[in-house]
Amino acid sequence: MKATVKGRYEVNKSATAVATLTTNAGDVRLKASLTDATFVRGPSLNGLAISLEKPGAFILDYHLPTKDVRFQFMNSVRLMEKTVNLTYTHARGDNRTALDGSVAFDPSNKVSVNYAFGTPGACKVKYVYAHGELRQTVLEPCYDVFNNTWDFVLTRNLDGGDSLKATYHTTTKNLGLEWSRDSKVNGWFKISATVNLAEQQKAPKLIAESTWNYEV
Repeated sequence: MKATVKGRYEVNKSATAVATLTTNAGDVRLKASLTDATFVRGPSLNGLAISLEKPGAFILDYHLPTKDVRFQFMNSVRLMEKTVNLTYTHARGDNRTALDGSVAFDPSNKVSVNYAFGTPGACKVKYVYAHGELRQTVLEPCYDVFNNTWDFVLTRNLDGGDSLKATYHTTTKNLGLEWSRDSKVNGWFKISATVNLAEQQKAPKLIAESTWNYEV
């Protein structure tokens, strides 16, 4: 059994934590997730969710407090000598259904499309370009057809498990910068700052996150 603990701290807000227990049963995984809301006022179902997953095939999520169910099915097809990965998602609580498709033309170029059913034109197209022989610099422009807007992500992966990322969302005018490190000894952590360029007082929103994995 594997245990994962995630902590999150946002300036001027209270800290939050999520614990996940994962066990394998043959070729499927059973997960149980608990948040601090499960215990803050005594044991309760708040923040409790269970998940059944078969990697590469399906994921079934059930959120106990709201009795919300989320289905996700994955498959792949061959088209013009390329593998197209497909993911079908349906969230009953949000009454949202989406289809994602992606295809890698080579190790450096990939295109993905997301379509949300129920809203005409609700389609997003993302292009991923990994630069260089080691592909440590990754550019991801994304076009939202419905809103006629662009989002941009630029990532630089460094030696030793460090990563720098910059994001910009044209709809919200939010510019984000983050630094993360993945260490086998100290776990994974991320420090991020987001600023809204449309605001007169451009005070950054600071967030620190960390993750620890344990074998039980």
